[in-house]
Amino acid sequence: MKRIISVVGARPNFMKVAPLHRAFQKYSDRIRHLIVHTGQHYDEAMSKVFFEDLELPHPDFYLGVGSWTHAQQTAKIMVEFEKVLVEHKPDLVVVVGDVNSTVACSLVSVKMGIAVAHVEAGLRSFDRSMPEEINRLLTDSISDHLFVSEKSGLENLKREGVSEKKVFFVGNIMIDSLIHFREKAKLSNAAKNLGLQPNGFVLVTLHRPGNVDEKKDLETIFSIFKKIGDTATIVFPVHPRTRKMIQQYGLEMNGKVSKRVRLLDPLGYLEFLDLMQQSRLVLTDSGGIQEETTFLGIPCLTLRENTERPVTVEVGTNEICGLDENLIVRRSKEILNGNSNTGRIPELWDGHTAVRIAEILSAHLL
Repeated sequence: MKRIISVVGARPNFMKVAPLHRAFQKYSDRIRHLIVHTGQHYDEAMSKVFFEDLELPHPDFYLGVGSWTHAQQTAKIMVEFEKVLVEHKPDLVVVVGDVNSTVACSLVSVKMGIAVAHVEAGLRSFDRSMPEEINRLLTDSISDHLFVSEKSGLENLKREGVSEKKVFFVGNIMIDSLIHFREKAKLSNAAKNLGLQPNGFVLVTLHRPGNVDEKKDLETIFSIFKKIGDTATIVFPVHPRTRKMIQQYGLEMNGKVSKRVRLLDPLGYLEFLDLMQQSRLVLTDSGGIQEETTFLGIPCLTLRENTERPVTVEVGTNEICGLDENLIVRRSKEILNGNSNTGRIPELWDGHTAVRIAEILSAHLL
């Protein structure tokens, strides 16, 4: 019986490991698939994400690392994950995405002679001020199997000198979860429960420090809200980090938020997916949301200066706007008035990425 350990650390990782766990069940007589949750991001709602939303079993190992500086968090993950590897001796470790857990667990595994597979390999923003970019570069450089979601990943890895024998173009595993849970998400009635009209509101998700840490940037964001709030309701599930900054700068008390802006507590995966499917426009700084809106054909304005997912701009519905207030307001109003890009679904974003990954890894192990 071969053992594979998949690592989750932050919430987007769960949506990537869930379809992998389902795919590995086909080989359950020969492969045991275990899940490690490092606890890099944790709140009480996470158990709901595991048990109810994503139909995942409870993690086999919970490391309970918590939030620290990048160095402290990475070090704590490495120390705790090493203990799991020493005791359980897996044949392969699967890491996903680009969070600190991704690079920390990869490094520990490789130094112990355990093969590493990286799902979502090859993505590059070419902005090394982003911690995620450093994590991506380091993880790809030491991984044994690199599973790529879009063609830019193949080009990036080739340019970096990675052997083609290690690289597999398999599609986007986030889309596996979206397709699998799309109908279940509708049953959450999230939009209906909030009194929102289908195709009649703007959905916002912002969490990156570059957008929410500085008062002037948050003021710009709320100014954007006020200017487009006369055209459509704005629904903003607020990341805890962002909520903290809004309160710290007193923006709610100062009337900076338009009456048509609905600030919500963070939502579960299914509730958020229901809102996204029914929205007219999405404003985000999330990489995963850029991909999901592309698949759903929903216009997306990305409040960043770059993206590591260029296919969402090249063939999808995504537009990169930075924090240019005039551009964002103008494009928002144009989109709300019916002038939006018509995108298409990128190659292999078909819901079968996890199956392809499981076939490749099982053939290698068995």
